[in-house]
Amino acid sequence: MDMGLEDKVAIITGGSEGIGKAAALSMAKEGARVVIVARTQETLDRAAEEIKTATEGVVLPLSADVSDKDTARRVVQTTLDKFGRLDILVNNAGTSMAKEFEEVSDEDWEYDFELKVWGAVRLIRHAIPEMRKVGGGRIINVTNLGGRTPGPASMPTSISRAAGIGITKGLSKDLAKDNILVSTVCIGLVKSGQHERRYQRLIETNPGLTMDQFWSDTVQRRGVPLGRMAEAHEAGDVITFLASERASYLTGIAVNIDGGSSAVV
Repeated sequence: MDMGLEDKVAIITGGSEGIGKAAALSMAKEGARVVIVARTQETLDRAAEEIKTATEGVVLPLSADVSDKDTARRVVQTTLDKFGRLDILVNNAGTSMAKEFEEVSDEDWEYDFELKVWGAVRLIRHAIPEMRKVGGGRIINVTNLGGRTPGPASMPTSISRAAGIGITKGLSKDLAKDNILVSTVCIGLVKSGQHERRYQRLIETNPGLTMDQFWSDTVQRRGVPLGRMAEAHEAGDVITFLASERASYLTGIAVNIDGGSSAVV
């Protein structure tokens, strides 16, 4: 199936590992030119080389902190300087900070919103005029299930992700006239660097815990009907589809990538 992504240009934040890297790989396979953004240059460079080797595609690794106010302008301008256009923006930067409400400090709230909400808002603000110039575009916001159905001890992440879902719906109405389509993917249990780092912390006190057992325990605890965690490429491929010409009538939607575990459709 031709996705219609040949020579399109995509910015993907959180692009050095996990879902972001998988989306970059999937888009590069389809002929898109990809800018991957994350904080650590070494990790970015390694991801870029892996993607180039696997796809022979064009990948630009760009070190930046999206919680910084000047980052959005710099990332978009660097993309334009290199490729001359912008067609796709994937807002994937973020960590999972989840505590009981009374344990969340002002600093926690501010950091989480700067990274996940303001970071995305600023990038979208700079991306929209460039997408208009090329006749349209795609904005995909990566959120999570907690943004739709917040659980106990889920803040501030569940609230910042709810904001991302709300921004998606409102933007889809505002930008439809410009053929800029806006969607979100609500992530459940997907193998990622965050989970792997949690495993590394656990084996410090439980050295006999295997990675397979860690994945299995996580799935059982979260009650995933399909009985497994998703691979990063499964989420990356959904994001690529939403970015493609094949999804030209899809906007304002939230797609659960969760193995059936969400309480809502």
